Amino acid sequence: MINKRLLIKNLLAHNDENSFYDKKRKISLDTNEGKAKFLKHVCALSNSNPENNSYIVIGVEDETNKIEGVDFFDDSKIQNIVNSYFENPPKIQYENIPFPRLPRHKVVGLVTIHSKNKVTFLKKAIWKYVKGRIFFRRGSNSMSTLGKFELKNTNQHIVEAIEINASNNIELTLNGVFNFFNRHKKAYHPTYRVFNEQFVLCWAGKKKKVGDKVFYSRVDIELINEQVRLFYSALDEVKIEHNHRSFIITEYVYLRIKDDFDYYPLEKTVIHFKDNGKHDIVSELLFQPPKFDKTVLHHVFNSCNAIVLKLKKNLLLTKNELSDLQEIPTNYLICALNGFEEAKLKLEEIKEILRSLDDKSAYIKYKEAVRVLRKVKNQ
Repeated sequence: MINKRLLIKNLLAHNDENSFYDKKRKISLDTNEGKAKFLKHVCALSNSNPENNSYIVIGVEDETNKIEGVDFFDDSKIQNIVNSYFENPPKIQYENIPFPRLPRHKVVGLVTIHSKNKVTFLKKAIWKYVKGRIFFRRGSNSMSTLGKFELKNTNQHIVEAIEINASNNIELTLNGVFNFFNRHKKAYHPTYRVFNEQFVLCWAGKKKKVGDKVFYSRVDIELINEQVRLFYSALDEVKIEHNHRSFIITEYVYLRIKDDFDYYPLEKTVIHFKDNGKHDIVSELLFQPPKFDKTVLHHVFNSCNAIVLKLKKNLLLTKNELSDLQEIPTNYLICALNGFEEAKLKLEEIKEILRSLDDKSAYIKYKEAVRVLRKVKNQ
């Protein structure tokens, strides 16, 4: 098994990007421009590495190589984006890699690109890139052509050596388990389990009982062998189950309008461990948007708008408004799920306002609301 943290260190040791790896401070898949630029790099690396893996490291300063980290990214539909825009799409995998010196909520993103040994090209236009465009790497630059392109195997031996050098061992595994336990307080019940005598999985979370249901909040789950963070949540209620071959995570979302509230299942993720030293991760979206009274929603929507307007004008909020401020992202989410199209625009509008506040609670809830909307949109 490859220790992904060690792999990233080995890739960064090359300092400059080249024809088998690229590094980015961040990526954005929320706009056509951001999506197009990401697809360009995936295509270029795939075409330049027909017989070996290639990589994109995300969360690293380009010039200094300093590891800054990015937010945990859990969009399992990223392969769908690649499939929908490319002919001969490569298989890609996005993984969240924790680093000890980063804040708990930050990771380094690692995109692994598995080429099909066929020329990958755009089958439809996106942003300024036209249909039929072929991207490839020349050194650290991504080039393009609309003509014929011949695949060349030039990096296989270099990449194989890097991957072998990043192989896991007992010392790295034990250090990973000890580091995980040291990072989590006893209140979060850090636990480990060995699957198939090969995989070491650690998880931690704050236990919470609601009626006859047991949830965990602030859940952190890592596959220690590969140094991959499989799941991280700052807020959500999560149900955890496991048997001798599988680890099952069911994520719930708490939604409330006045006195009407419940825990709604969002997504189930099953990690299945195989005998051949491999594992599969399968996610299923369970979410059925709840319906609330439209009259009540109109009142809530207008109240949120009034608070946002006061923030824009730098006016002081009342004690009740400060309390309501924490619920604005969730309220806009509920309105959006109930057909208020303007609520989606309002969510975009409040992003920078909430991020600038000293108290980051509302901003954290904003990120959770956007994540739920993204999952529903991509189902």
